[in-house]
Amino acid sequence: MTDLTKLTIAGARDAMRNGETSSAEITAACLSAIEGSGALNAFVHNTPEIATAQAAAADARIKAGDAPDMCGIPLGIKDLFCTKGVPSQAASRILEGFKPEYESTVTSQLFGAGAVMLGKLNMDEFAMGSSNETSVYGDAVNPWKVDDRALTPGGSSGGSAAAVAADLCLAATGTDTGGSIRQPAAFTGITGLKPTYGRVSRWGVVAFASSLDQAGPMTKDVRDAAIMLEAMCGYDPKDSTSADLAVPNFEAALTGDIKGKVIGIPKEYRMDGMPAEIAKLWDDGTAMLKDAGAVIKDITLPHTKYALPAYYVIAPAEASSNLARYDGVRFGHRATLAAGDGITEMYEKTRAEGFGHEVQRRVMVGTYVLSAGFYDAYYNRARRVRALIKRDFDNVFADGVDAILTPATPSAAFGLGEMTEADPIQMYLNDVFTVTVNLAGLPGIAVPTGTDASGLPLGLQLIGRPWEEADLLNVAYSLEQSAGFVAKPNKWW
Repeated sequence: MTDLTKLTIAGARDAMRNGETSSAEITAACLSAIEGSGALNAFVHNTPEIATAQAAAADARIKAGDAPDMCGIPLGIKDLFCTKGVPSQAASRILEGFKPEYESTVTSQLFGAGAVMLGKLNMDEFAMGSSNETSVYGDAVNPWKVDDRALTPGGSSGGSAAAVAADLCLAATGTDTGGSIRQPAAFTGITGLKPTYGRVSRWGVVAFASSLDQAGPMTKDVRDAAIMLEAMCGYDPKDSTSADLAVPNFEAALTGDIKGKVIGIPKEYRMDGMPAEIAKLWDDGTAMLKDAGAVIKDITLPHTKYALPAYYVIAPAEASSNLARYDGVRFGHRATLAAGDGITEMYEKTRAEGFGHEVQRRVMVGTYVLSAGFYDAYYNRARRVRALIKRDFDNVFADGVDAILTPATPSAAFGLGEMTEADPIQMYLNDVFTVTVNLAGLPGIAVPTGTDASGLPLGLQLIGRPWEEADLLNVAYSLEQSAGFVAKPNKWW
């Protein structure tokens, strides 16, 4: 076993139980890889002391025969998750110096299962972005490279995607509000799963848009996503949106047998101007599932064209409410005040200094659509559109469709700096295939299935029935096996 960082979760689990390696050895290899990965800017707070102690405890559990599947697995944790005693800034200056006195439910469950925390991962500020260029830590960089261009790893979970793709950790946590797990997974050639809304607790995850946010795993393959999801999810009484449902053995569902499964192909996703390589990828994926025994069915989701505008009303509206708590009074950054300044000036200066431009933009949009005179015209109308989008999916699933296949992104990874603040709409269009899943509260997964002409990874998205992640993962597993994607970035960092 030459490079322990290249192990999958399943491979590491089996190797540790067979005595071929240990969590301490794998963790040390990952920590060494992180030290040499500065050019990627994926890890922003390293926790080697915590990782070493957790790895030793995991090895003891494995030796005693009391080890869950995630025991001893070194992970990266997105900076949006509160981790006790460890900086948790949501990549924002306004939370500078904040070290929570509590642990998020997701990280608590992972660590309770014996997982190891290597450190905190870069992200777009407050998860607002699609390129990881809004972070107070600076840009995260995609480990895939073409013609010496620095490419985005996607966002907001860009650091998580880059770290997994570069083998700095065996897996990572991510969050998905409008595609922030699936889009960066597609850009970096890994697997990213957004569970059904309510499947994974949001408690202790810094809020962006509360009715859309959902945590999920970012892994090297579908089997790993199944293993990690089982450890992450479960009912949490601290989260009022958490579903009180039994947690299936998701890995056991990975049979690869999808004979008779009905796969919907929505005509609305075949948009004008779609690049030929994305259209071909979609057609190839459809053929793979058909060859595996699935029934392909053309479907319609008529309100899809309204999803982006509805999302960019609802998400900023909820963000403006959630971010009102950052005022310089209780925690985080507080501006230096001049003589005679009062509480109003403290709020204004603290937020001006603490929030980046993209966060300020979205807070202003959200405040506007919630204001008197515009609430009904924008926010309530967007909520009604959201209900129609959900109804479209309900109708399709009621008509016998088991999963829906679409592209994950409209292109391969683009260059850092290519989509600037001068034209934020172009950046927002990156979410065109993913936001419907969040608006409808459905599970979705991005699986790498090919490359573009320059060798950059491309992914397809599968959308499943609510609460049926096991079936969705099995269809994704079949697609993964058929695609046979094994490409990896050439190490340059």
